[in-house]
Amino acid sequence: MERATIQDWIKSQVLLSSSVQRDVKYRIYRENNKHYQDIRELDDTPIHTLELPDGMRLDRSSYEVLLRYVLMDVVAA
Repeated sequence: MERATIQDWIKSQVLLSSSVQRDVKYRIYRENNKHYQDIRELDDTPIHTLELPDGMRLDRSSYEVLLRYVLMDVVAA
């Protein structure tokens, strides 16, 4: 299993609504030929790991959009 870091941990403050925000961190890594976004709490508790679609693999601006989507739609559901 080949694993490589594409983008090391980035801390982010995600606005979920006008009065709710969440502090998290995420990283992008490659495992074999698939790319993933690993999202965690700041204390390193796992939140979600998302396989990145082909078109978003190296688009850094998409990482924050996906982060917000996961926190709002996947985790909150």
